[in-house]
Amino acid sequence: MLHDLQRYMSDHRIDAWLIYDFRASNPVLAQLFPPPLSPAGAPTKRWTTRRVYALIPARGTPRLLVSAIDAAQFAALPSTGESAVEQTVYISWKQMHEWLHTHVAPCARVAMEYVPGGDLPAMSFADAGTVEFIRALGGARPLDVVSSADLVQVSIARWSPDAVRLHDDASTKVAAIKDDAFALIRSRLRANQPIHEHEVGRFIMDAFAKAGLITNDEPVVAANAHAGDPHYGPSPERPTPIRKGDWILIDLWARHPGESNIFADITWCGCAVASQSEVPAQHRKAFETVKAARDASLKLAMDSWGAPQKGAGDGGGGVQGWQLDDAAYQVIVAAGYEPFIRHRTGHSLSGGPLVHGLGMNLDNLETHDTRLMLPGIGFTIEPGVYTPELGARLEINIYVDPKIGPRVTSPMQDDVVLVG
Repeated sequence: MLHDLQRYMSDHRIDAWLIYDFRASNPVLAQLFPPPLSPAGAPTKRWTTRRVYALIPARGTPRLLVSAIDAAQFAALPSTGESAVEQTVYISWKQMHEWLHTHVAPCARVAMEYVPGGDLPAMSFADAGTVEFIRALGGARPLDVVSSADLVQVSIARWSPDAVRLHDDASTKVAAIKDDAFALIRSRLRANQPIHEHEVGRFIMDAFAKAGLITNDEPVVAANAHAGDPHYGPSPERPTPIRKGDWILIDLWARHPGESNIFADITWCGCAVASQSEVPAQHRKAFETVKAARDASLKLAMDSWGAPQKGAGDGGGGVQGWQLDDAAYQVIVAAGYEPFIRHRTGHSLSGGPLVHGLGMNLDNLETHDTRLMLPGIGFTIEPGVYTPELGARLEINIYVDPKIGPRVTSPMQDDVVLVG
């Protein structure tokens, strides 16, 4: 990873990447310099209480500045070999400033977790005061502080070969569990037996455990108007039955254990009727609209693969996240659903503690994401429309294979699942 990262930095005239963290405020630090696993192989959390700086130069060995109080938290990092990190321990703020003057001040352009105008909150972890201080290290010629957003993409957001393999396996298992969840609803309804949203959710969670998968939250199982809330959560405290004729949205996500692994995250829609002709017209229109929006965004991603664009660096698609969002957005607007859009078209899939990764999002709604679709990253495409009566969302996962370009890793829904 370091070789590719430093080559990208050199190609883009970035002298160094400075990662600043205070009390675990910056998840980028933990992913670049992960804490050791527990004896059982589970991720551990690094507890830091003082300021930490990591400096990755365009050439040479990464450096780490850590308080004496927190030094033990980084003791497991290697000091020799290809993954070596040169560590310096400080006690006073004067020592911290001296280190920054020595190692950062000579740079002309430094990348940080900062985005001009705050346009990308998901990449804005360096506070304004710290950025001001780093700029001022240049004296009469302030340092040029640029965003590290694409550095994150070519490092921690990029999938390893093992991550690709385990994601593909998780995708197969999650898709099968989705089928089983709809089959459970179908069997209960056909037997005239009750079935509730939260029961389906519990069935999915149990199936994840049996399949050796983990998740950080329970799935969305939403009937009728509940599907109009993108983040609805079923609950036994407010049980909602699923009945014949109902519309059902299921959003589920899981992965193999380990924060280097990637979630499989899909959303499908069903209806408790016996034939496609029985799906109500308003539900059919919403479904077909989001399907067309999904396909438009996917087509743009695939068509753009390998297209030249300034800043694209070592290959990749000449397309940015906001453009992939617009492709879907325009389809939804043309169908008359603009008032019923609630979110961007998709989010990053990368390693880390959360299903939402740190790479490119498909977003020109909540933010203007100018990050490029680069080789080795992943993301979802999941346009949705949400009316007072229903919600429709279709979610697929994409991996940008460095050799062949965007590859759909999840099944694609082309018709409403029938559970009547």
